[in-house]
Formats: sequence, structure tokens, C-alpha cells
Amino acid sequence: MSPLRIGVLAYPGCFASEVFGVPDLLVMATHVAAAQGAVRPAYETSVVSPRRRVTASGGSVLDVSAIRSVDVLIVPGFELSPTLDLDTTLADLEPETASIRSQAASGTAVVSICVGAFLLAEAGLLRGREATTSWLFADRFTDRYADVRLRPEHLVVTDRGVTTTAAFSAMYDFALQLVREHDGHRVARSTARIALVDDARSTQASYVDPELLPTVGREFSLGVKRWLDQNLGARYDLPALAREFHVSTRTMLRRFGEETGRTPLAYLQTARVRRAEHLLETTDRTVADIAADVGYRDSGAFTGIFVRHTGRRPGEYRATFRRRRGHPGST
Repeated sequence: MSPLRIGVLAYPGCFASEVFGVPDLLVMATHVAAAQGAVRPAYETSVVSPRRRVTASGGSVLDVSAIRSVDVLIVPGFELSPTLDLDTTLADLEPETASIRSQAASGTAVVSICVGAFLLAEAGLLRGREATTSWLFADRFTDRYADVRLRPEHLVVTDRGVTTTAAFSAMYDFALQLVREHDGHRVARSTARIALVDDARSTQASYVDPELLPTVGREFSLGVKRWLDQNLGARYDLPALAREFHVSTRTMLRRFGEETGRTPLAYLQTARVRRAEHLLETTDRTVADIAADVGYRDSGAFTGIFVRHTGRRPGEYRATFRRRRGHPGST
């Protein structure tokens, strides 16, 4: 079989690490596959651009080839700071969005890394599709692209030939998925172990830090979130919550939804899971005790919600993320 042709689209300001991250992991997978008996490389990678010269974020000058026909086109992310003029940035990248659009039209599978999803959306590829991106910029994305069904809790989303990933290291989740599909589970698992990459992740929800999220225009939902955080163990009662903020239940759902894109109950479940994660990492309390502490009398129901948010059962999460006590630098 011919190698899978993979092109990485380089452009001004893109993250150089996201240009080379997937190709480098595929190099490792190629060596692993060869050691396990593969007779020829499964991948052929190149860095392509519609421009002759590309300077990545941080001033790294990249060697690029002209846009060519490939099987998979990977679009890395870029430095999206709070002060960045996104309209101007994306307008300046019109040659790239045109290339993305052209590749997709020819049948190429297109993949974005992190906020590379903004370029795919600008190219019109995500309209009516499910997608994901960095949790940090999910609100900014949904504000700009209301026609995209964003799934910010997911690490990798594929919808009708278009794949999007969460932030930075999620490029490895995609790369391992690619290796799994083309070289099998054994090669993917060995590659993950060699690279020290977690090949069992399924969500980015456990990485969300609410303190880093933007707050302008979201004062109502912030107040609701604070109240829910202070009453994690209480039974969820939407009418009582609405009365606390002197609004109807309909207004509560509408205003909270407009500001956050979710319901108060969905936020509460996430906050409870976040608290449970902390307790699993830092205490020896039983799962049943922790479930009760965060508002679940039924530990089975708690486990189901925990798995849906983290991709792991509570015991598995504790084994993976338990903080080592008594060692330098531990907390």
C-alpha cells in the first residue's frame, strides 16, 4: 500500500510545535511498526504553504513546500491572545483558508489543532458540523460561529471527514488515533508508551480552570456559578435557584444559557466532578464518601457522571492523577 500523504499547513504566526508534533509522533510510530514487522513506512509527511516564506510564532522560520495534493491536511493553531484582532488576523490568512477550502473540495481529510478550528470555520468547513477547540477559547468560538455545534468537552471530534482537536497536546490524541487506524492498536499503544503520551484520554473537561475564563458580559452567570460552587452538596432545585436570583426559571435558563452555552445543571455537574477530582487526588476517602460530599447519594449515578466527564472511573482517575505525598515538589 502507498504511504498516507500528510501535509501540515504552515502560516504566519502558527505554533511551530503544532506544525511538527504530529509528524514527529508518526516518525516514532513508523519505527515501532518496523520493529514489529512492517515492511514499508505508512506515512509521508510534508510542511506546505501557499506562501514562499513562513515565520511561525516566536520567530521560527519554517522551510515550506508548495501546496500539493495530500490525503490529510493538518492545520495547526496560532497565538490567540486576549488583545488579538481576530478579524484582521483571519483576513490576513485568506490564502490559507482558500487552500483549506480547495483541499476539502478535492476530497482531502482536513484536521485542525487547537484554534486552527477558527481557520476551518472561516473556510466554511464547520458549518452545521460538530467540532471542538481549546476550552479556553470555546466561548469566543461560539460567539463568532453560531452555525457550528461546538463540543468543548471533547478532545477530538470528527464529523463527515473534518476533524478538530482541543488544545496543543490533543494533537497527540489525534496522531495516536491515526496510528491506531492505520497501524493497529499494538503500534499505537507502544508509540504512546515510548513518547510518554496518555492514549486513554477522552475529554478535556477535567483540565478546565474557570479562573482563566473571560468574564466580561457574563456577570449574571458568574454569580450563579459562585452560588452553585458554594452549594455543591445541596440537591439541585431550579425553581429555588431562580428565586435566589429574583428571576423566573425560564429567565434563569435563558440568561445562563446565553452567557455560557449550557444549563446551570450541566455546570453544577462539572463543578461537582472537579471537586471530586481534587478529593480523589488529595485524600484517601472512599468513592462513596466523595460522591456524597459533592451531592450524590447514589455512588453509581456519581460514577456514571464522572466517567462521562473524565473518561475514567473514579478509582482509575485516582490511580492516574494521585499526587505523591512526601516528595519534593508535591502538594
